Amino acid sequence: MKLTFATLLVLPLALAGSIKSVIITFPKGTPASVVTQAKSSLVASGGVITHEYHLINGFAAEAPVSALQTLSTQDTQYKPNIEEDQVVSAYGDYVAAV
Repeated sequence: MKLTFATLLVLPLALAGSIKSVIITFPKGTPASVVTQAKSSLVASGGVITHEYHLINGFAAEAPVSALQTLSTQDTQYKPNIEEDQVVSAYGDYVAAV
C-alpha cells in the first residue's frame, strides 16, 4: 500500500478530531477508587491525564471520544460529569488579543 504525501498530511487531522480536552468531576462522596478506576480506564483507552484536582473529585484529560462515552456509562451510582475544557472569562466571552 502506497501512502502519498497528501495522505500523510490529512491523517493527523482526521485523528485529531477524535480527541477531546475535558474536565471530569464526580459527585461529592465518590470513593477515591472510582476516580482512580476512571483515570485508569481513560489512559488504557489512549487518553492522557493532564491535571489532577485535589479540592474536588476530578481531573482534566485529553481522551478519545469513544473512551469518554464509555466512561459516562461505567458507573450509575457515581456518574461523572464530563465537560469540554474551554477558556472562561469573568467578563463574558473570551476574545483573543490581536
